[in-house]
Amino acid sequence: MQTELSTTLGVEHAVFGFTPFPAVAAAITRAGGFGVLGAVRYTAPDELARDLEWMTAHTDGLPYGLDVVMPARKVEGVTEAEVEAMIPDGHRDYVARILAEHDVPPLPEGETSGWRITGWMEEVARSQLDVAFDHPIKLLANALGSPPPDVIARAHDRGIRVAALAGSPRHARHHRDAGIDIVVAQGYEAGGHTGEIATMVLTPEVVAAVDPLPVLAAGGIGTGEQIAAGLALGAQGVWLGSLWLTTEEAELHSRRLTAKLLAAGPGDTVRSRALTGKPARQLRTAWTDAWDAADGPGPLPMPLQGLLVAEATSRIQRHGIDPLLGTPVGQIVGRMNSERSVQAVCDDLTRGFEKAVDRINRIAGRA
Repeated sequence: MQTELSTTLGVEHAVFGFTPFPAVAAAITRAGGFGVLGAVRYTAPDELARDLEWMTAHTDGLPYGLDVVMPARKVEGVTEAEVEAMIPDGHRDYVARILAEHDVPPLPEGETSGWRITGWMEEVARSQLDVAFDHPIKLLANALGSPPPDVIARAHDRGIRVAALAGSPRHARHHRDAGIDIVVAQGYEAGGHTGEIATMVLTPEVVAAVDPLPVLAAGGIGTGEQIAAGLALGAQGVWLGSLWLTTEEAELHSRRLTAKLLAAGPGDTVRSRALTGKPARQLRTAWTDAWDAADGPGPLPMPLQGLLVAEATSRIQRHGIDPLLGTPVGQIVGRMNSERSVQAVCDDLTRGFEKAVDRINRIAGRA
């Protein structure tokens, strides 16, 4: 599964694996792909530094990257407390009502809520970048469009390529004009934040829009055959995220959540603003249903929604409240039906890719 891009980056397979777990990202790199660690859950720079140091020590000198959540426009001088003060009391009351209806206990004394959507803010995102640029990352990806120009320049000064996700050809052209090196064409089927266009339609349109920039296909890709389809559409690699959630190296907070993922089908996900305030594909749960209910207040815009639900999400996860328990995941969840090592997943992707290429070659030979 080699392309011009993978050869340039020095990886065996053109498989870029995004994950919030350092052990998974490192294993993807060791298996011949390109592991990309998600930074959004890190609020303390020293924690990110610790995990990047660990990845450097466990990737055998092979390349890896970092994914941040950062707006193109600077947002300076705004604190997290000031943003939280913007959350209406009615929305806080609604969260309390959902938790009470499902008998969700509070967090144990002394335990604070963990994951918070704060990486978009200048003070957090910039501190992550300061840490990242002190480590040998080879790719900086941004999940919220093109990073600010000075960030792109800092990355390029260090020989780091910059990637950005696009949900439309218009977004992709904006990335090209901003100086992005790699465009990730993320289709509607993907987990997390997505646009409205399916991967099969989006990928060739983005390829045409930004040629000759390399494009990675993303969304609904979890087999070698689907990787072959992405490359056939003009992509120079694939960007995979959901597939790694049920690997043995993943550190999901709940065995019950792993079980729900393994049992889910492709129709068990929904695009909802319930988690972050922006449409994000995730498991459909009583939590997502509540935020889509006609009698509810509706989600707040990003980042208010993420801050609003942070403690509630931690409580749901901490106590394993089954009806509310979910996670961002794409429609490929229907193929995630067993726990395997990252290496086993990569081996399976390789076999499926080879079968697909052989199949096409036989068809072409008969034409």
